[in-house]
Amino acid sequence: MDIQMLLSLLDATIRLSTPLLLACLAGLYSERSGVFDIGLEGKMLMAAFAAGAVAAMTGSAWAGLLAALAISIMTALLQGAAAISLRGNQLIAGVAINMLAAGLTTFLGQQWFRQGGRTPQLSGEGRFGAIELPFAREIGQIPLIGPIYQELISGHYILVYVAFLAVPVTAYVLYRTRFGLRLRAVGENPKAVDTAGISVVRLRYQAVLITGLLCGFAGAYFSIAQGSGFGNNMTAGKGFIALAALIFAKWKPVPAMFTCLLFGFLDALQIRLQGARFGGIEIPVQAIQALPYVLTVVLLAGFIGKAVGPKAGGVPYTKER
Repeated sequence: MDIQMLLSLLDATIRLSTPLLLACLAGLYSERSGVFDIGLEGKMLMAAFAAGAVAAMTGSAWAGLLAALAISIMTALLQGAAAISLRGNQLIAGVAINMLAAGLTTFLGQQWFRQGGRTPQLSGEGRFGAIELPFAREIGQIPLIGPIYQELISGHYILVYVAFLAVPVTAYVLYRTRFGLRLRAVGENPKAVDTAGISVVRLRYQAVLITGLLCGFAGAYFSIAQGSGFGNNMTAGKGFIALAALIFAKWKPVPAMFTCLLFGFLDALQIRLQGARFGGIEIPVQAIQALPYVLTVVLLAGFIGKAVGPKAGGVPYTKER
């Protein structure tokens, strides 16, 4: 494999890992607060549809992004109301969000655009373009370092940089701020937090709001950055892979980034392996496409070790009177 092919593979890895990373960090906030969230997929799907629909109607990717953030936050609040205020089963609430998103996006897409649930193709200002970093062309002439800067670091969508910037920000918030300390505490021992005079409900809602915000970015990435419009079920289970990455990383932001990069690499690899022949035999496309999901299960089952989540995770908190 030559350097150009390797850089192309790594570039695709970064692009494909971006929505996983955003969703993984989103789940980290909610689960650290004690709210298990399997509704990441649904929030991303709702955000992707909102971004694609609004961008198609206004011709502005920024308007689409704002719509994605708003819809994702509203969806997260709906899930939060069921899981926190009404003290419902958190897993069922997440499943309900996923089912609602899958049905509602297809229905609205068909009613509004009459294209089989899809939005119109986006172009121009309707989607985000790649950003060329300063002096990318000049530095690109330098051997080895230049191509890495020009092709691997530069030339990505703005949401890619947002995703990777969110990693150190999340690490700082969780481990260096009062809010992060309280967030981690409420996921471990909400009764102690409540005894200290801190509202458990408020903290969990704040975490859910952050989750909605990050899922909004992830969903918008699918339809107005990486893609050029919304398509039915375009998130394709990425929310569940992000959840698997979160468990694999043991609810820590930096390991979560590397895990998402690993899963993004597997996804990029399967794209390049399609149509490949081994020993004169062509491997079925379906088998290659299933590779990232199979390896995800293998990695979780065989290499994760013991992953212990927040102790109060999945348990609704009832204030003692």
